Amino acid sequence: MARRTTWRALALLPALVLTAAGCAQSIAPTGADGELRFVEPGKLTTCTQLPYPPFQFEEGGKTVGFDVELVDLVARDLGLEQTFFDSPFEGIQSGEVLNTRKCDLSAAAITITDTRKQNMDFSDPYFDAKQALLVNSKNPYPDMAALRGKKLGVHLGTTGEEYAEQHKAEHGYEIVQYEDLGLLQNAVQSGKVDAGINDNGVMLDFAKKNPDTEVTAEYSTGEVYGIAVQRGNAQLVQKIDDSLRKARESGEYDRIYEKWFGKGPNQP
Repeated sequence: MARRTTWRALALLPALVLTAAGCAQSIAPTGADGELRFVEPGKLTTCTQLPYPPFQFEEGGKTVGFDVELVDLVARDLGLEQTFFDSPFEGIQSGEVLNTRKCDLSAAAITITDTRKQNMDFSDPYFDAKQALLVNSKNPYPDMAALRGKKLGVHLGTTGEEYAEQHKAEHGYEIVQYEDLGLLQNAVQSGKVDAGINDNGVMLDFAKKNPDTEVTAEYSTGEVYGIAVQRGNAQLVQKIDDSLRKARESGEYDRIYEKWFGKGPNQP
């Protein structure tokens, strides 16, 4: 992994200490009777990072999106109402927000990886993803190989950042990190960086809404998203999987997918 800038490393030190403390003092998500316990009575609290359209973002004073609607199905089946805790993605992908009971589950277009499985448990996969290269239409670099000597923006803590790091020596670009997706996309649009890489769902959505940008390349990485829960919370994983399965069988999943992506999950 490339060395972080000094200010960034120092800024993260308190968070790292809190993470370690949170993991050490992890609060059980079930009671002595084996029943599920929730952060707030009557609520299913979801940790996410905003904005990340079309998966989760604010619109008209409400949090909406593909992930939001899927978790609404889980909340409905549990007899609960979904509420949200907005968190930097580092805390989500490390499992910190779950271990410190900021939320009951995390749904933030989280790619299931072996490293993340060490920090949290996942539902069955619910979305297939690729990596996508977003560029300014004035300089439509066709792929990562064309970025030698250029700046490639990444969203900190994501698989897009990992993919960029893996190919940095091969293609000779400079990596520039951003705290959230919106900052990354705006940097591409304004020309602060020459290109940005992130999951194809969000990059294609942005390019569709902003014709001065475009996606010029997609990279098949075999990524799938899962809904995350605190390690050992098998009961909640089962509830999530049951809701996702029912949604697929009833056609609700396809309807929600088409609403947010403009096509069915099996359409090219």
